[in-house]
Amino acid sequence: MSCPVDHGSPATKKEGVCPVDHAAAPPTCPVDHSSASASASTSTSSSIWSKMFSSPSASTSPNSSLSMDRELSTIPRASGEGNWVYPSEAQFFAAMERKNHNPQAPDMKTIVPIHNAVNERAWAEIMKWEEGKGSEKCGGLKLVSFIGRPSEPTPKARWKTLLGYAPPFDRHDWVVDRCGTRTRYVIDFYTGRSHGSSQAVSFYLDVRPALDNWEGAQMRLSRFVSSWIPSFSQSSSGQSSSA
Repeated sequence: MSCPVDHGSPATKKEGVCPVDHAAAPPTCPVDHSSASASASTSTSSSIWSKMFSSPSASTSPNSSLSMDRELSTIPRASGEGNWVYPSEAQFFAAMERKNHNPQAPDMKTIVPIHNAVNERAWAEIMKWEEGKGSEKCGGLKLVSFIGRPSEPTPKARWKTLLGYAPPFDRHDWVVDRCGTRTRYVIDFYTGRSHGSSQAVSFYLDVRPALDNWEGAQMRLSRFVSSWIPSFSQSSSGQSSSA
């Protein structure tokens, strides 16, 4: 998910690492918000997070309550060994504070787990698309690179917005490696509907392969057809029974 941390520009950091300063630390969260327009768009993402989790009465100073523990993701790295590692509460807070996003220390206990969970959901959706593609033959699918592009809405997002739907609050492009074949996935992040008086925040992720080549188009077409075949079969069966 889209953490509100501004991850700088691609020219000032290594590809595939978070902006949090981790001198000699393992690679971190698999969501890089780097882009040429990141500085112009980060404030939008930050304001959304602020509205969701802000605690006006809380102190913005870091304190001992911020955990230094980091969670290991389930997302394998394409370069090196092991999986990506998410930033700790303290690292997340420090990164936001350096970017003047006015973070609230108590909010980190909510923001960080959600940030991690949404990333895991995005990876799970990509894995669904990759079923039957053969990545298990070479050790499984791996994440190569990722970038946040919140100021560049996808054609699908633009079209849905024209139809009256709320626009996504963020967009990511993730590139995965399947036994030497690289595929780019596009992810639109939407805020879900609130359920009554509940304060729980929900998210909807629209994950699909990019239309960079015929394979991407074929994967989308196959998913579309398979989603309609069961409905068509049930409809035909119902009509036959009533005849």
